[in-house]
Amino acid sequence: MENLVFYLIVQTNLIFGVAGLIWPDKLMRVFGLLMFPWPASHRAIRTHGIVAIVGYLLVLGKIVGITR
Repeated sequence: MENLVFYLIVQTNLIFGVAGLIWPDKLMRVFGLLMFPWPASHRAIRTHGIVAIVGYLLVLGKIVGITR
């Protein structure tokens, strides 16, 4: 329970990452706001999606490793 905020942030990041991989055109405006100083391109959105999935898997591995 002590890391609940961290896990919620990771989960939200995963949601935006997967949605960016599935619907990059629909989320271009949202990613334009989230990545403010840099322009939101399809390549940046795809990279964010892949990094979000890898980060989620690392956090999931940490959770599983702690519970054993």
